[in-house]
Amino acid sequence: MVALTFVLAGWVKGVVGMGLPTVAMGALGLLMPPVQAAALLVVPSLLTNLWQLLDGRDLLALLRRLGVMMLGVSVGTALAIGFLTSGSARWPAIALGSVLALYALAGLFLPRLSVPLRLQPMLSPLVGLLTGLLTGATGVFVVPAVPYLTAIGLSKDELIQALGLSFTVSTVALAASLVAAGSYSSAIATQSALAVLPALAGMLLGQSVRHRLNADIFRKCFFSAMAMVGLFMVARAASQG
Repeated sequence: MVALTFVLAGWVKGVVGMGLPTVAMGALGLLMPPVQAAALLVVPSLLTNLWQLLDGRDLLALLRRLGVMMLGVSVGTALAIGFLTSGSARWPAIALGSVLALYALAGLFLPRLSVPLRLQPMLSPLVGLLTGLLTGATGVFVVPAVPYLTAIGLSKDELIQALGLSFTVSTVALAASLVAAGSYSSAIATQSALAVLPALAGMLLGQSVRHRLNADIFRKCFFSAMAMVGLFMVARAASQG
């Protein structure tokens, strides 16, 4: 089931260029505690997003523009990791399900936003900090980083590289915080490394069918599935109280 989960998550990333951690956390969260799912996610997420990051052209310019945001991601993750590693699976599962559902509903119904350049120096650290807090609490690092990065006027290639940067920093911050909390053992690291193979296989499959899928229909199906998974996680965890 874990291998199939990473094939599916990799396939989604191959099709749309993102979504591996979101799909993996959503599916694995149905099978195991969120902290264990987050630990399994580290190596596949790091390698696939580092690949995406280094494939761009001007990393230094991107770092100058988004460096403060990435610092906020790191600080927020370290501050919130205690919630994910608390030993209780119920509240992290509720938080994870809520984030997945809200992310999906926003993707389905909210219009694309635009953030003026003059506001970005003020908003970037706040968005980074909030993304980090949600990363540390749930293991999911798409909200609000992804909506924000799509709203600051980046070109298509810049956006893909910026997403790679944000996800790479989030993964490293999550891994470091899990290690510091004693929740990332060598056994988990080995299992996480093995998950790279199905994730890469899924990515290759996704890339091979990318141009044959209707992008709008796929987007609606993806967000609808995420909403259902998130709401089910919340309902199941709440009923266990």
